[in-house]
Amino acid sequence: MYAEVIIPLALPITYTWSIPDHLLAAAKVGVRAEVQLRNKKYAGIIKSIHHQKPKNFDPKEILNVLDDEAMVHEKQLQLWQWIAQYYMCSEGEVMQAAVPANLKLSSESILIWNEEYGIDFSNLSDEEYIIAEALELKKELRLNEVQQLLDISNVYIVIKKLIDKKVCFVWEELKEKYKEKTETYILLHPNYHNEMQLSNLLNNWSKAPKQMELLLAYLHLIKTEGEVIQSSLLKKANASAAQLKGLIEKQILIVEKKSVNRIKSLSKEVNSVFHLSPAQNSALEQIQQNFLQKNVCLLHGVTSSGKTEIYIKLIESYINSGKQVLYMLPEIALTAQIIRRLQKHFGEYIGIYHSKFNANERVEIWNKIKSGKLKAVLGARSSLFLPFTNLGLIIVDEEHDASYKQQDPAPRYHARDTAIYYASLFDAKVLLGSATPSIESYFNAVQHKYSLVTLSERYGNVALPDIEIVDVKKIVAEQKGKIALTPQLIHAIRQTLEEKKQVIIFQNRRGYSPYMLCTVCGWIPHCNNCDVTLTYHKAKHLLTCHYCGTSYPVIQTCAACGSHHFIQRNFGTEKIEELLYENFPDAKIARMDYDTIKGKNDHDNLIKQFEQQRIAILVGTQMVVKGLDFEHVNLVGIVDADAILNFTDFRVNERAYQLMEQVSGRAGRKYAQGKVLIQVSNIHHPVLEFVKTHNYYQLFEFELQSRNLYQYPPFYRLIVIVFKHKGSSIAEQAATIMLQGLQLNFGKYISGPAQPIVNRIRNQYLWELMIKLPKDTALINLCKNEIEQQVVIIHSNKNYRSVTILPDVDPM
Repeated sequence: MYAEVIIPLALPITYTWSIPDHLLAAAKVGVRAEVQLRNKKYAGIIKSIHHQKPKNFDPKEILNVLDDEAMVHEKQLQLWQWIAQYYMCSEGEVMQAAVPANLKLSSESILIWNEEYGIDFSNLSDEEYIIAEALELKKELRLNEVQQLLDISNVYIVIKKLIDKKVCFVWEELKEKYKEKTETYILLHPNYHNEMQLSNLLNNWSKAPKQMELLLAYLHLIKTEGEVIQSSLLKKANASAAQLKGLIEKQILIVEKKSVNRIKSLSKEVNSVFHLSPAQNSALEQIQQNFLQKNVCLLHGVTSSGKTEIYIKLIESYINSGKQVLYMLPEIALTAQIIRRLQKHFGEYIGIYHSKFNANERVEIWNKIKSGKLKAVLGARSSLFLPFTNLGLIIVDEEHDASYKQQDPAPRYHARDTAIYYASLFDAKVLLGSATPSIESYFNAVQHKYSLVTLSERYGNVALPDIEIVDVKKIVAEQKGKIALTPQLIHAIRQTLEEKKQVIIFQNRRGYSPYMLCTVCGWIPHCNNCDVTLTYHKAKHLLTCHYCGTSYPVIQTCAACGSHHFIQRNFGTEKIEELLYENFPDAKIARMDYDTIKGKNDHDNLIKQFEQQRIAILVGTQMVVKGLDFEHVNLVGIVDADAILNFTDFRVNERAYQLMEQVSGRAGRKYAQGKVLIQVSNIHHPVLEFVKTHNYYQLFEFELQSRNLYQYPPFYRLIVIVFKHKGSSIAEQAATIMLQGLQLNFGKYISGPAQPIVNRIRNQYLWELMIKLPKDTALINLCKNEIEQQVVIIHSNKNYRSVTILPDVDPM
């Protein structure tokens, strides 16, 4: 018997190993297997088992099987294979993205001695003792050193036991290793379970009044909470640990440590007691009816139309029918409000999965989904890799958002499109939701590939916000320079604050000033590693590159002419926050961008303050656009619409409309019509008219004409091939060789090679080829195969072996 095993490396194919007789019963699809490749050992996953021996070589034997039951389901393996084929990467790279770090041991991993482990080695076997003793002396060992010490094949089994016994952990797992969380509970001693004995104790109490208070606090908590945690008891009674110890020594109370969930325990009931409006009810019925004919439905609902309530009703119906639901959002850290709403309705049946959770919490959620205990998951794009067993529905909210596309590293998959394929494996349904759908999704709906449901009125019949365009050219002419806050915007903010309402100010640049300029010669400081200008951050008093993250001291002397005279050009969120403080010194102002929102709960805390009206003006980047629902926001200001409208990308009009419409959708969501001020110099840009009238359909028709003419999606499929090297000429030569190799069959579809706008990042020069292919599956697959062959040919030449070649399918 032979097994194809996926190992977490970027290999062009999956390799085959033979299954020794003693492992035949244990080897199953989806379990981890210890295998050796080029003198290194890996924990791979068995993809398939068959009888056919490879023709050209004798496969090595699998060394060990590490799991009793499948760690990965067959449908997950099918998903991995599809992602690898469609997005032109390896299954090993997909595994690397999908599987938690502690399950991907390789012989390059390092074992670290656990300093908290006692020196009692009595419970260790001989092999475990040898490794533990070496670790205690050296503090760390590589896996190949462990193999040399033991001189046996099954080192993984020994290591697994040492990790389980907390003797050591793997370097990758310093923060990742799952460890149960325990809590100290206080219980009443069995002697006092009888009410008569407890009554006698209380009535005959003579000394230690603080202990009496502590005991009474315990009795109150046990009655109201059902169980008592030590920390809660001490806090309620305002008592010390010594006073509690006195009650324990008197055998009145006892202490017990219990394992607890890191994920907050919630209600076990599914409870969605609220009423949909007639428009929402109609949309829900249409979705359910459409699911009988098509598996994918696009819900196009204007901002604040109540799409989330429809999602909740759908989730409830699928949970009640015994199915699992995945609710995807583009950036999970930005959706604190939705998390709270869903937990209110679904209690412990819903879990959250995202990178801001620590790994222990993620492991608990992984296991709960695999066991079927969790019925619904709220997650970002990575939640697609979770081990669902009975998936019935995937909701992709804000389906237009570019954050659904993974950029680096591979796999460069689009979570929306991948979700549609994954759902098909379960025969599950997919609901795509957006107020501003992507052109591709809306085109698929118009072409009847997806079904379409439209929700065109806001909840409670509140009118869409009034849009006012402010021409900044006139003001710039008067004030000689670009202005951040126009008099119209300042007046509107003042009026809104007087009405005790809130304001959101949007600027899609963080930092204080996007660049500094020498007033003598015009020199601008650039990053040493990237071909980009440095942004000035006033709070840190540093110049920072937003591509590689490198920071530099603020430059005082021009590198070109020696002048000491610099001016700051343009403005970011930090500068706007400062200007707002100058104009409204008594208002409470907060900033929401990458610089201020870093911790797990920072975003949620800021959102709660804004909800409670403890903040009057919120200034921010795209973070203020997504998933936020505030009752008291009556004004939204878009500070620099020109920066959004003048980006060099074929999706610029679509993106600009989506961004401005989504930002404006934060205004006037409940009580009255809101107002939006858009500051712009090109007031005749066609997109502004679409935004002003909230007319998505006009934008869609406008975009289709140019996309068809210039051969862009949704009429054509794009593949961009990026070539990276520390030498620009080497990267260009590799791109030219690729062009020549593809010329015969695909020459008429190729543009380039050309350098992107930012042509150097982290000291790597970039060159690109763009391929625009008709929507012909056979032709697209042929092109992908030829690209892969050309990559092999280029890398076989020693001059180009170090060139990184990255194909990006359906780039954003």
